[in-house]
Amino acid sequence: MQDIIIGNHRIGEGNAPFIIAEMSGNHGQSLEKALEIVDAAADAGCQALKIQTSTPDMLTLDSREPDFIVRGANDDWEGQSLYELYTTNHTPFEWHAPIFARAAERGMVGFSSPFSVEAIDFLETLNCPIYKIASFENNWPDLIRRAAHTGKPVIISTGMADLADLERMVRTVRDEGNDQVVLLKCTSTYPAVPLDTNLRTIPHLRAMFGCQVGLSDHTMGTGVGVAATVLGATVIEKHLTIRRSDGGPDSSFSMEPSEMRRLVQECQQAQQALGTVHYGPTAAEQKSLAFRRSIYVVKDIEAGELLTEDNIRVIRPGHGLAPHYLPQVLGRPARQAIRRGTALTWSVL
Repeated sequence: MQDIIIGNHRIGEGNAPFIIAEMSGNHGQSLEKALEIVDAAADAGCQALKIQTSTPDMLTLDSREPDFIVRGANDDWEGQSLYELYTTNHTPFEWHAPIFARAAERGMVGFSSPFSVEAIDFLETLNCPIYKIASFENNWPDLIRRAAHTGKPVIISTGMADLADLERMVRTVRDEGNDQVVLLKCTSTYPAVPLDTNLRTIPHLRAMFGCQVGLSDHTMGTGVGVAATVLGATVIEKHLTIRRSDGGPDSSFSMEPSEMRRLVQECQQAQQALGTVHYGPTAAEQKSLAFRRSIYVVKDIEAGELLTEDNIRVIRPGHGLAPHYLPQVLGRPARQAIRRGTALTWSVL
């Protein structure tokens, strides 16, 4: 399984998780607020900032027929038509360049989720470095094929996809000669709950498809992202807003900046803590060995005197023979006089 290199960032085992802040529609149709979210993502330590490239007409019809009305998905969306929802949620095309430029200035990768082939054509004019296929689009081979054809990394959320869907989407990318595919375990509910997240799927996906695997997370808090990191997720995506109280179509399941900062830190710590299979004291533990128990002389002993439970004990510090040697040394004579407070060693027996 190869690492994926994007700018100065490496996605792969042994590296800090690649944390993506998803802006979505949390800019509230204000470019100033969009740039504020970019800065918040950078201040939190995120590696990437993602937006969405769409228009309502790319996604649906302007209709209020029953099929086009949102019911039961999210309280903030309830009763809106799809066209109305995507009108408030979309990011104007003329904002893309300044958003990407601000992300680059702050040391992040700026990229997008395209929602049509035409959106990819537009993003190519901006040299978008990654393409993210949203869960609701992962059953559309033409979109995946066009993204893969660019030769750039393709990140695909797996929400609602069964195994046949997954095989089809990965094969579509690789048939274009592109092996830079990342699958994100995703539960497409807004918000999601940990009980429905099924993170054990992450190592299974990696084993089946031999690609980098991560998490697109709609749960609240940091616990699910940290657990995913421990299970091998190399990419973590979370929605970011300045304040949930600002409202908006995605605010209810978005992190605030302080929460995102904590997620970045805790995922990095989780990845570092994985380490390697190791037994025995680490280099950092060497000084702590002194606080273990060992065998010490607790009364002055004359040469030839036998060692007994009265004149030797298992105590701290740990500079003498290990406690498990006690049965072997009891009853043996001292080779020489030994003062009280001396660590017992084989050389004096």
